[in-house]
This record gives sequence, structure tokens and C-alpha cells, in this order.
Amino acid sequence: MEHFTEVDPNDPWMLLRIFIGESDKAMHGKFHGRPLWEALLNDFRERGLAGCTVTRAIAGFGASAKARNILSEYLSSDLPIIIEAVDRESHIKKVLPDLDEMLGGGMVTLEKVNVTMYRPGAHE
Repeated sequence: MEHFTEVDPNDPWMLLRIFIGESDKAMHGKFHGRPLWEALLNDFRERGLAGCTVTRAIAGFGASAKARNILSEYLSSDLPIIIEAVDRESHIKKVLPDLDEMLGGGMVTLEKVNVTMYRPGAHE
């Protein structure tokens, strides 16, 4: 496991951020038909990415301009979901081709980040 003082300038840390809807399902692959957020979380864990967090938002809209918010939860249960994964650029780039197959719609962003600490906690 890497320690926060280790630096590899040739393989910087990246943040992969994926914006989807709560009702989205994995389109292909071994997670086909499962909730997309769950499929991505499990896939990233199996690949050994450094970390991943799934956040359920209270409001938002995407490329279809369909507004989703907490008030419509009672009707549709399709709130915005944000999946964020952090790892070295080389590891994140290996995930991208499979993302294209799993996602039917949504938005994917990448940005370089400065990781100041990466180590297990006392309870891990």
C-alpha cells in the first residue's frame, strides 16, 4: 500500500467522477442488469482501485435535461448518483474502455488530484 509521501511524477493520481441516475442499470458485462452504481463500486473494488465513494444527490440534471430531485423520489426513485474513484492514472485509464460498455448514459470526468495521504485507518 502506498504511503502519502511516495510520489511518482510519471503516474499522477487521478479522480474519476461519474454522473448517472439512480435507476440506471449496467448495460453489459458480468454486472449486466444490476444497479449501475453498485456494479461500478464492485468492479472498482475487484480491480483494486485505491478508493471509491458513491453519493446520492438531492437534485440535478444531465444531458437529457431531465430534472431529478428529492421531491420526485416518491414518484420515480431516480435521484442523481455521483461515483468518485481515485487511483493512479495508469489504473484509471484501464477502467475507461469498460465504462463505455457499462454506461448507457451519463457523464464521466477526469482530473488530476494531489493525494496528501493514502493509508488504512485504525479500523481497516
